[in-house]
Amino acid sequence: PLWMQETETKVLRGEASWRTACQLRDEGFTPDLICAHPGWGEALFIKDVWPSSRLLSFFEFYYRARGQDVNFDPEFPTTPETACQQRLKNINNLLALEACDAGISPTEFQKTIQPIEFQHKISVIHDGIDTDAVVPNENAEITLNEKGLTLTRRDEIITFVNRNLEPYRGWHSFARALPEIIRRRPMAHILIVGGDDVSYGKRPDDGISYKQRYLGEVLDRLEMQRVHFLGHLPYAHFLAILQISSVHVYLTYPFVLSWSMLEAMSAGALVIGSKTPPVEEVISHGDNGLLVDFFSPAEIAASVDEVLSHPDRMQTIREQARQTIVDQYDLKKCCLPNQMAIIHKLQGR
Repeated sequence: PLWMQETETKVLRGEASWRTACQLRDEGFTPDLICAHPGWGEALFIKDVWPSSRLLSFFEFYYRARGQDVNFDPEFPTTPETACQQRLKNINNLLALEACDAGISPTEFQKTIQPIEFQHKISVIHDGIDTDAVVPNENAEITLNEKGLTLTRRDEIITFVNRNLEPYRGWHSFARALPEIIRRRPMAHILIVGGDDVSYGKRPDDGISYKQRYLGEVLDRLEMQRVHFLGHLPYAHFLAILQISSVHVYLTYPFVLSWSMLEAMSAGALVIGSKTPPVEEVISHGDNGLLVDFFSPAEIAASVDEVLSHPDRMQTIREQARQTIVDQYDLKKCCLPNQMAIIHKLQGR
């Protein structure tokens, strides 16, 4: 079965990494410190090659059959094999938790879903946002070349960003909100960033992409000249989109928090986020953003309308959103120094 093949793939990656590590050891190389993401198996046998080296592992997610991303969305019921699949996904995680000398998780949510008996090893340190580069820019603009349209902060811009447009990141809920958003905001443009593939979760059984499936549900109620699918973008273009955004919608299952939400806040965007644990860890409703029911297109549309109807009232929220990122998630001032402190501790400095 596919869910067993994934585990086999991770073991094979671990074996390949082990062979390379053995070659380096036999050539006389012994590292003082190894930093690893163990999720796909590459670090599986590292401690067996270099038992005296210190191992710092990045613990991104611990899978469970209920209470997190799986069984969260009633639109996607699980199968009898789901619990087995999730248990196998954790083989590498458990072995890595046992083997490492210390670990890092980017958020409290990601730490607290790890087995409680190993949480003492894990420090919460985010990867970090470069707040010197990701800044508000009143002069930002983008041009949609195929439409000859230039958009700036003076326009009503609604942004939505996924790596790929899929249910894990709320694409279906946002797509279903689009007709009401279009109806309420006749001057707004919606900029949608993301590909047509699947990054997380199960692929559609019918071969139709999630983007096409949910767009098809609402297409006859949309003014497509105001809905712009931008695909994947160079980072500079992506940043400009966040900088001209009037309101940024970010939805996610209880899963890994996207950098894009924190980048949107750092760029001064007003974020409407889902009431799910990773988002609620960062956004306090009415303080540095707004929160909505992940499953409510009506609430999403109403919240977008509220933000666009009262831009001056929302300015304080925008400013506090950026301050949150500067104070807690800045790469150079917060995250990197904390990461280096863990490394120095492991090296006995």
